[in-house]
Amino acid sequence: MSVQWIYRSALASSLLLASNLAFCADSPWLVRAGVSKVVPTSDPGHIQPGRIDIGNDVGPTFNVAYFFAPNWAVDVLGGLPLKHDIKLNGSKVGNTKQLPPIVTLQYHFAPDAKVRPFVGVGLNYTYFYDEHLSDGNKLELSDSWGIAYQAGLDVALDSHWSIGGDVRYAKIDSSVKINGNKVGSIDVDPFVYSLNLAYRF
Repeated sequence: MSVQWIYRSALASSLLLASNLAFCADSPWLVRAGVSKVVPTSDPGHIQPGRIDIGNDVGPTFNVAYFFAPNWAVDVLGGLPLKHDIKLNGSKVGNTKQLPPIVTLQYHFAPDAKVRPFVGVGLNYTYFYDEHLSDGNKLELSDSWGIAYQAGLDVALDSHWSIGGDVRYAKIDSSVKINGNKVGSIDVDPFVYSLNLAYRF
């Protein structure tokens, strides 16, 4: 084994270690707090005897992201329950609340730049609860699992703080029951528009 080979191996190992230490010097955790608007779209659904629509809502949300590599992160979106009006044939007939957690695998194109675009794909789980109909009948909307897509942009303010925004599209399909009887289904499929303030530890 030559001295030159040992030197080159040691140099390569040192450079790799230095690179890993440089990444680890910055915390892999990033948190965001902001506000999101949920806008249902796609097919609003049909039930007997008419057409059902789910209204928009705005509420506070938060994100926690973990960077397991310089360009890759796992992000979890959470927030306070959102309340949506329910309309039947254009008239309000009730409301429901829902929790919209989304887990996303993100790719960050330029994590060290001032302007930091990213995209993501993941899974959303929507939990509907506290459904009400104005006429006193019992309404049930089934929970939903579906794919979710994301595109966003962060703008660095300093080494820790940034402001940003993103848009998500989530696939949400729910069965509709009234008094225990299935009467149809609804494809909520909302866009979620968010603005936030972020801190990288």
